[in-house]
Amino acid sequence: MAERPKPTRQMIELYDEYTHLTLDRRRFMDALTRMAGGTAAAAAMVPLLEANPAAAALVEPDDDRIVAEDITYPGASGEMKGYLVRPAGVTEDRPGVVVIHENRGLNGYIRDVARRLAVDGFIALAPDLLSPMGGTPEDSDEAREMIRELKGPAVRKDLRKTARYLARLKGCSGKVGAVGFCWGGRAALLLAVAYQQLDAAVAFYGRPLGAKAARRIKAPLMLHYAGLDERVNRRIPKFEKALKEAGIEYQIFMYEGVNHAFHNDTSAARYDQAAADLAWQRTVIFLAEKLELLPAEAPATREEPAASEEATDDSDKTPARRKRKTK
Repeated sequence: MAERPKPTRQMIELYDEYTHLTLDRRRFMDALTRMAGGTAAAAAMVPLLEANPAAAALVEPDDDRIVAEDITYPGASGEMKGYLVRPAGVTEDRPGVVVIHENRGLNGYIRDVARRLAVDGFIALAPDLLSPMGGTPEDSDEAREMIRELKGPAVRKDLRKTARYLARLKGCSGKVGAVGFCWGGRAALLLAVAYQQLDAAVAFYGRPLGAKAARRIKAPLMLHYAGLDERVNRRIPKFEKALKEAGIEYQIFMYEGVNHAFHNDTSAARYDQAAADLAWQRTVIFLAEKLELLPAEAPATREEPAASEEATDDSDKTPARRKRKTK
């Protein structure tokens, strides 16, 4: 049996330029065809590079450990759509987590992430930040184009409304954190700026903020970055410097040898299970601590898994600065 072709590093970088910068579909396919050595070979690479919406979920929508529903709630300028997931059979108040999507909108992957958080004891709300434009379309290319049309101030206002709605929701303890991925990773940081009551924020490979915005953050941060993600990583030093100078509690983890979007298990070319699992375990433990999920309610795995490098803590209190790497 012939070995299944794998996208090269150059192809992954090309796809990253297409999905995050200014390369259009036609030029992307032309360049991919040249790299792959022909039209048929390029066509075989596309499904490996793009996210697969049919990929199996880790937690199914009808899992008996959760209660999931599509909801609407007031946004800054109109009705917001969202996906709300609670732990099933729970009578005690639980902390909430805003789950912020990538530049593909509220898709199956983000819904699955929200369900994973509910299994771990949180109330998760994944807003559809394309609600003002009618909501997330099925076509991911169309969703990316719509994301580009969103205005930053409007997004921040809708996120602030989302966090406040979740904090006041019946069954929520009032403690609210956020976790975001890619475009949503940066949005999680912006929410920490815009909503000073946020209790914690986790950003997966989100583009770092400028120094002025970074200094306004109050919430503890956990930041996950991919070692091969040069586009994002070159901004980290200035961001970290601003966080340190402002005395903000933060943790940075760099996962060597993996690509941007390594947590997205619907993307075959970029998903890295070892890094994704480690980053997620760290995230759940961090959120459980900062949002005060009671020990009896908290995820079963309370000990953080070992990494290839031991943590270093530069201070006794804040900022709690730790850098770790996976193999």
